[in-house]
Amino acid sequence: MRTNINLIRVSSLLSGVVFGLGMAISGMTNTQRVQGFLDLAGAWDPTLAFVMAGGIFITGTGFKFIFKKQTPLFSDLFHLPTKMRIDKPLIFGALLFGAGWGLVGYCPGPAIAGITYGYNSTLIFIAAMVIGMLITNPLSNIFSTVLGSSKANNAEAD
Repeated sequence: MRTNINLIRVSSLLSGVVFGLGMAISGMTNTQRVQGFLDLAGAWDPTLAFVMAGGIFITGTGFKFIFKKQTPLFSDLFHLPTKMRIDKPLIFGALLFGAGWGLVGYCPGPAIAGITYGYNSTLIFIAAMVIGMLITNPLSNIFSTVLGSSKANNAEAD
């Protein structure tokens, strides 16, 4: 097996640093800029659209070269998602994500990059995000019991 956990960790750290720098330099750690993008009826700020387009271009170009290889650099196989179905948990999660993003102006990546500014509001958002991540599975189990569905049934459908 070619998996080298240390190389994976170093490349993950470097990728995170590049991502964080990109978010900071482009202004995406500024919640007002993000909320300005979402304010279509007011003073719309298209900056986020350019950042997204740049990210999509770089990713698409990179994928074209990466998937020409038989295996990734630090592993024996590519770990790609297999689930292709749009289901209720995905829709509900997307709605929650969008509501939080619109209300606060942060999504997880820029919020983590924004920690460096030391704003209390960023730290409160990060704490709330971590709490949300920790309670997701227990709440999911409760909702699936109440609604009469099970994770096993959802997994079989995928």
